[in-house]
Amino acid sequence: RDRSTLGDAVNRVRRLAVTPMRPLTEDEMKAFFEKLTKFVGENVRLLLDRPDGDWCFRLHNDRVFYMSVASLKIASSIPRDNLVCVGTCFGKFTKAGKFRLHITCLDHIAKFAKYKVWLKPTSEQSYLYGNHVLKAGLGRITEDTPQYQGVVVYNMADVPLGFGVTAHSTAECRKLEPTGIAAFHQADIGEYLRGEAELC
Repeated sequence: RDRSTLGDAVNRVRRLAVTPMRPLTEDEMKAFFEKLTKFVGENVRLLLDRPDGDWCFRLHNDRVFYMSVASLKIASSIPRDNLVCVGTCFGKFTKAGKFRLHITCLDHIAKFAKYKVWLKPTSEQSYLYGNHVLKAGLGRITEDTPQYQGVVVYNMADVPLGFGVTAHSTAECRKLEPTGIAAFHQADIGEYLRGEAELC
């Protein structure tokens, strides 16, 4: 089902190719949507099928941006070399062709995430400094979360703090030692201070 949704999303991106910020290539789309699907699953289609108009993804300076087609058309009047960014940066391609999600896409991922992790108040600061989620700091986790599943990390007040990948399934986390890693850190909102220059 996810594979079918991925194909639909790829075709939608192709149909919306209209401006200087270039569309993603076949390989780029595959790498991007596979990474995104790990966090939002079949909900990836909801990023493109929106009631407020057509939306799309575009590549600029190795970064993938998410924007409305209306914004894209406006951006087309700006010389490419002068364009810094438009819309929301979802992440960046490495020189090896791997795609890495940036913290700047957190609001969109959190809105459609299937699996979530909640931190105890005593563990928030540690996570926001880039550390993994330990069992001792785990407040809650979505039932039936698989191992190595993309998850959005929240505090107990349901404020999204970042995202990562589970080190263990929900069942395994219950048996984990307090110092064991429950989820691997990938990004957190502390990066807006620690790595501001790299985000856009």
